[in-house]
Amino acid sequence: MNIKDRIKLLREKMAEENIDFYLIPTADYHNSEYVSDYFKVREYFSGFTGSNGSLVVSQEEAGLWTDGRYFIQAEKELAGSDIILFRMMEEGVPTIPEYLTEQMEEGQTLGFDGRVISCAYGKKLEKALENKQIAICYEKDLAGSLWEERPDMPAHPVKVLPDDVCGQSVGEKLARVREGMQKEKCSAHLLSKLDDLMWLLNIRGSDVECNPVALSYGFLTMNECYLFIQEKAIDEELRTHAAKWSVTLKDYNDIEEFLRNFYNGNKKDNRVLLDDQNVNYSLYRILQEKVEVVTGENPSELLKAKKNPVELANMQEVYLKDSVALTKFIYWLKKNIGKMPITEYSAAMYLDDLRRKTDGFLDLSFPTISGYKENAAMMHYEATAESHKELKPEGMLLVDSGGQYLGGTTDVTRTIVLGKISEEVKKHFTAVTIGMLNLTNARFLHGCTGRNLDILARQPLWDMGIDYKCGTGHGIGYILNVHEGPQNIRWRYTEGTKEAVLEEGMVISNEPGVYIEGSHGIRTENIIVARNGEKNSDGQFMYFDTLTYVPIDLEAIDVKYMQPKDIERLNAYHRAVYEKISPYLEKEEKDWLADETRPVKIVLRNIDF
Repeated sequence: MNIKDRIKLLREKMAEENIDFYLIPTADYHNSEYVSDYFKVREYFSGFTGSNGSLVVSQEEAGLWTDGRYFIQAEKELAGSDIILFRMMEEGVPTIPEYLTEQMEEGQTLGFDGRVISCAYGKKLEKALENKQIAICYEKDLAGSLWEERPDMPAHPVKVLPDDVCGQSVGEKLARVREGMQKEKCSAHLLSKLDDLMWLLNIRGSDVECNPVALSYGFLTMNECYLFIQEKAIDEELRTHAAKWSVTLKDYNDIEEFLRNFYNGNKKDNRVLLDDQNVNYSLYRILQEKVEVVTGENPSELLKAKKNPVELANMQEVYLKDSVALTKFIYWLKKNIGKMPITEYSAAMYLDDLRRKTDGFLDLSFPTISGYKENAAMMHYEATAESHKELKPEGMLLVDSGGQYLGGTTDVTRTIVLGKISEEVKKHFTAVTIGMLNLTNARFLHGCTGRNLDILARQPLWDMGIDYKCGTGHGIGYILNVHEGPQNIRWRYTEGTKEAVLEEGMVISNEPGVYIEGSHGIRTENIIVARNGEKNSDGQFMYFDTLTYVPIDLEAIDVKYMQPKDIERLNAYHRAVYEKISPYLEKEEKDWLADETRPVKIVLRNIDF
């Protein structure tokens, strides 16, 4: 059945249920960034496979909204489907609430599955449509009911992490979260964000590809802690762990009934804290009738983001091992390109295999992105066994990859020269390198957010009239999601986007880039950690330590676009790369790395210094 036929069936079902517009986001019941196959309803009805997108269907038209990372990919995947692409944040493009306000007639009905819409977004839709007296039907999963051969909901055993890996016990974490509840004067806390729950209870799962989380909910009072999790995920180890910390295990599907029955007293006497960006609309509507709902960040989110000394020490070790794997991959690729058949896909598989052989490896942190030439302009392009390009001794390959290890989560991107490249590409590559090193070497006062620092990475590209349609950095989890908040580095904050002060111990990516459709894509990504520096009468100064040590391809560097300080920073980074990585290499690899990290000469007025 093709996409047009699926949309036709959906429209017929909408007509039966008297629903005029139907919204299908990319989400599970916890507003997770990545979702298991069971929740890929939007992909089923649109054909678009990107990790972010929402589909709106009416009897007259269907539209898909996605962000700048996926414009090129979405154009290709929507071709022939009659689905209109709405490029989010582009001039003149309405948001979904604006579109619905414009398109819907008074008294019509908007439908969606309230379990896959966040509380905040559901309230936003309510407000946008109230003047037209639009009814909202949120209790029917119309799209899911039409999905033929829908995959099963994932349910895998949960792994309990020892305290010496986590650096804090469950008891300590629960106490700190309850302190946060008390600050908000709340007697209870509904926790739906999966990585927060895994962190809080020192457990990990595998219900979402590459994300070590288990589908679950948490409900905390000052004396009780409930974990709602699928029966198939519970084994004796988890039962023992839960009993040790007085955590009551309940069935995952009982959460709605539990919330309906838990409160029967005076509504004003009970305040429940929840993160309205991640708790779903259906659960919010249940609680709204029973208690006073207090919306705010999960206390666990900020606690989780500030890595403790044990976590940071483990991450340093893990990033060293991961950097060795990627360095070995680059050596292999450069030595064999043009001598043996290599494709985007086989290159990615070779790198994945190197990681699997690394001590402590658990899984990839996301499917490896391996984009050659123009494919690299699609930020989240993924080559497959069936669809890929052959690599040749020309152009560049962009590889964005990472792993989950017992001791950390990694993410790193390098753009690798395979042969002849143009002067324009060298100019772009050099600007990306300068921007990445500018941010690496930032010195800033405590109180800064990513908005204050983004310009350091982006300025070299803005100077050329070029921009990349994404943020510069995202938080990194600890044996958790590769994208983690609340910290990030971006210049533009839209409604619903969090902005957090950068705190000591926060781990964040540093990844400026250039993406020229039909030509090339460049990204250089290191992971950095915020540290406290000097404190004086002007305040607490901060800086970044680097976790990633992988060579930057000097074949794409053109020193005429660099100032002496840029060259000094590049040389300093490469000295550190050689010092840290070379002890783990064979002699030929070590000799190659010495050349790859050779000092770049400062050229000024045609005089070598």
